[in-house]
Amino acid sequence: MSQYPTIVTGAAGFIGAAVAEALMARGTPVIGIDSMNDYYPVSLKEARRNRLTARHGNLFTFHQLDFSDMAALTAALEPHRFDTIVHLGAQAGVRYSLENPQAYVASNLAGHVNMLEIARTRQVAHMVYASSSSVYGGNAKLPFAVEDRVDHPVSLYAATKKADELMSETYAHLFRIPLTGLRFFTVYGPWGRPDMALWKFTERMLSGRPIEVYNNGEMYRDFTYIDDIVGGVLACLDRPPADDGQAKAGGSVKPHALYNIGNNRSEHLMRMIEVLEGACGVKAELRLLPMQPGDVPATYADITALTRDTGYAPSTPIEVGVPRFVEWYRAYLPD
Repeated sequence: MSQYPTIVTGAAGFIGAAVAEALMARGTPVIGIDSMNDYYPVSLKEARRNRLTARHGNLFTFHQLDFSDMAALTAALEPHRFDTIVHLGAQAGVRYSLENPQAYVASNLAGHVNMLEIARTRQVAHMVYASSSSVYGGNAKLPFAVEDRVDHPVSLYAATKKADELMSETYAHLFRIPLTGLRFFTVYGPWGRPDMALWKFTERMLSGRPIEVYNNGEMYRDFTYIDDIVGGVLACLDRPPADDGQAKAGGSVKPHALYNIGNNRSEHLMRMIEVLEGACGVKAELRLLPMQPGDVPATYADITALTRDTGYAPSTPIEVGVPRFVEWYRAYLPD
């Protein structure tokens, strides 16, 4: 295994910090990049970053910069050697893309091209990047398979992620850069994101407020625990797609693979709330609301390709993962 560093973008984010932690735990130095923007409280991003520094010291180098700024990105990386990239930084969130589309264009489109350019000019051995289950839009066929068409996104966020996959295909074709795109399905767990349902529900239930449940509770999500996600990301990073003309997962004959990374179980939202009630020791008061613009009623990952190619086998059901999140939440935000 190379001892050159791996770049992790979004290194102070939920998944990015967890991936950086796992890489350094196995001895790989990490160059972390994060703009530390205020889409959610910066204090949480700082706490994740500071934890990485405290645990891994000289294995961790951090640059606070916006990777949609090519000049700043190039200047910061100029002195570094690295041979792999895990590009997880993005403007996240479906609903926020209705309010601030420019943030998504800058980060998810311009920023993704910048990272592809870094991969090309520095001739990296492999770049793994974050896509999203949201590319499937209102796909009625469950589970979602990487072979399904994804031409009808229902949010700008989803459209930017689909565009990232298309741009990556172009770079794999023109420059033969090994690239792997991962379509993440509803990731949750300790150090998670405050804009996600599990955090919002926990916060409201523990403070005696009602929770907002969309589509009158008729929602299904493939909730995927962070440790399972990290295992899948590292397994992919270690296996760059070959430039052999053979069809990869997702259909490319270039060195570009696309995988779903989920739990392979679609849970009814009301079941997740039941488990959360048990973990919090609180009965939830529900405010049932209609479907939100840009949202989808169900997600469910077909992970056959990822399991076949990497041995990926998620092992954390919500009955285990949700209580772990609540335990962390209580410690991180004591009453």
